[in-house]
Amino acid sequence: MAQSYLIQNIQLVNEAQIQTADVLVENGLIAKIGENLNATDCTIIDGSGKFLLPGVIDGQVHFRDPGLTHKADVSSESKAAIAGGITSYIDMPNTRPNVLSQQILDDKYENAKGRSWANYCFLLGVNGSNIDDVIAMDTSDHLAVTDDGLYFSDKGNILADKPEMLEKLFASCKSIVAIHSELESVVDANEEKFRAMYGEDVPIKFHPVIRSEDACYDATKRAIELAKKHNGRLHILHLTTAKETALFRNDIPLEEKRITTEVCVHHLWFNDADYERLGTQIKWNPAIKSKKDNDGLLAALLDDRIDFITTDHAPHAWEEKNQTYFKAMSGAPMVQHALPAMLEFHLNGKIPLEKLVEKMCHNPARFYRIEKRGYIREGYFADLTIVDTNNPWTVSKDNLLYKCGWSPMEGTTFRSQITHTFVNGELAYDNGSFSDTAAGVPLQKAT
Repeated sequence: MAQSYLIQNIQLVNEAQIQTADVLVENGLIAKIGENLNATDCTIIDGSGKFLLPGVIDGQVHFRDPGLTHKADVSSESKAAIAGGITSYIDMPNTRPNVLSQQILDDKYENAKGRSWANYCFLLGVNGSNIDDVIAMDTSDHLAVTDDGLYFSDKGNILADKPEMLEKLFASCKSIVAIHSELESVVDANEEKFRAMYGEDVPIKFHPVIRSEDACYDATKRAIELAKKHNGRLHILHLTTAKETALFRNDIPLEEKRITTEVCVHHLWFNDADYERLGTQIKWNPAIKSKKDNDGLLAALLDDRIDFITTDHAPHAWEEKNQTYFKAMSGAPMVQHALPAMLEFHLNGKIPLEKLVEKMCHNPARFYRIEKRGYIREGYFADLTIVDTNNPWTVSKDNLLYKCGWSPMEGTTFRSQITHTFVNGELAYDNGSFSDTAAGVPLQKAT
């Protein structure tokens, strides 16, 4: 029989309110929310002075499993995720083999069974090689289909650069189409220009010039125009420029939007001034850009043009990052530190805690129509995170849980700690200790 828990006297952050309450967890669910609750045969957790959040749902990760497990795997990265308060994640298709068929997708789910500490969903990839198959499939039960990460396998796999393919998808695909929005043609031309000047060792500070604002804006603008033409369902992954935010709406509810977007924590946290200090550690695609872009993205997040927050967690071995410009892989690990980083924004007065929960917990569940998760409600799965916002700690190699063993956040002091994380009612993480078994299950789409 599953263990029961009573979380007492905690500040519950949920649905635009903060209130002190008790929460009873039984049989994997949130059984009761109220004041002065009583229960027998349960473990008491004193929540005094702490906050209770719904478990964070991370809408974009690259856990590298199968095929690239020297960098990361489902077990290691999901463990890091729950230590960071993330209880569910959506993994991209650029594992090996690329997830370009239903059979490979089924195999990936089987691979994660019993190994994932957080709940999981894996997206079907789409590119020029399988677009007709995807269109012919009934993908209505899929959370989305995506091209993200597939461009690492071969040139020509960024759908934003293939308007004829996007049109086919928007006209016929039965699910959300989530895309990496840069014009590969613009990036290629910029790369050749800088290669001619510097050879292979282009200074990393030029990364946001090569993967430029224009490459992002022009791709996003065209994709939106094509989606509107066919009344397609378009989601722009990892938005990076303030200029792009003007292309999105905030005058209708999220459920009514046909065009949506997200922002990653690192595109709010870092900017081009950090390249000198961190070099290729913060080489991401799309690129980290300017302080002006940080500010514009945060403003759009607050006024609901940007719908939710993700990590784009993308670990690489240190040898793969510590290279010259063209050889250094793009991406970095983030799941363990995303919520503490966003809590710093809150503590600095930049985002209300209620809005942070909306963007990291509620909205991913609303957007992907995930069943009974993302909120603290009676009858919902007990995916919960307890946070102490007055418990400073410093990121170091000693406390990293990523398999790759490094982070661009090393040396950063956060004022908030995740003390407890519940996954499906199991206390999966408790002040640095983990449960004996991984409790993650596949995410289900609400009917």
